[in-house]
Amino acid sequence: MWDSSNKSTPNDPTQCFTSRVTDYVRYRPGYPTALLDVLQQHCQLSPQTVIADVGSGTGKLTRLFLDHGNTVYGVEPNAAMRHTALQQLAAYSQFHSQSGRAEATGLPTASVSMVVAGQAFHWFDPIKTRQEFQRILLPQGWVVLVWNNRDLTDAFQQAYEGLLREQAPDYGNVRHRRRIALEHIQQFYGPYIPQSITLTYRQPLDWTGLWGRLMSCSYAPPANHPNHRPLHDALAETFEAHQQQGVIQFVYQTQVYFGLLPDLTPG
Repeated sequence: MWDSSNKSTPNDPTQCFTSRVTDYVRYRPGYPTALLDVLQQHCQLSPQTVIADVGSGTGKLTRLFLDHGNTVYGVEPNAAMRHTALQQLAAYSQFHSQSGRAEATGLPTASVSMVVAGQAFHWFDPIKTRQEFQRILLPQGWVVLVWNNRDLTDAFQQAYEGLLREQAPDYGNVRHRRRIALEHIQQFYGPYIPQSITLTYRQPLDWTGLWGRLMSCSYAPPANHPNHRPLHDALAETFEAHQQQGVIQFVYQTQVYFGLLPDLTPG
């Protein structure tokens, strides 16, 4: 990033959302409740399943499982996001906040039945993370990786993508990082073969919500960046062209991967 005061180094991506927590809480999407149906059908999810949500952020994915009745350990390295999650989820007695990261969660060995990661796995070191997930999972425990990917077949999303490419200098770097090839995901789960499913999810946003949604992203130019105002004005024009009754539907394809990891117990 151009401004070192708003920068997270490549070796410490955990801090890149510190200044964006408020917008993240207000305007980032949750996850489709149909995800629970998928995991009930394929991964034996029940209200008794103990879950580690790794890279849990402000608790967007965590809340879905808490509402299902699960005990959830939210593992998050960013103090500001972790503090916000504690505030947002204070009503849930089965929520436990844990300072840690994917490579070193701080959770006890064989303590959870399922590990989930929403919008986060692309930040993890895959080799160290695999070892850590194997350590904290009970035998036959599941790993579930989830991304809300913008649906680029949608007309608004196509225009929005163009604005990001033109006006958000850091977008290309983050976008490249998010491109995790299927072969890399398969290597993470190997020798088991993960299953995958895609769910459609829509987030209705008015103008304030749309602008806040963009400002929650790590690549969005901050207020003192020369691209900030041009991006604001261009997005306002795009919103007006696509809104219906003051709202646009921000369309996602929610990509879900799920599978087992090999047991580390010596044979």
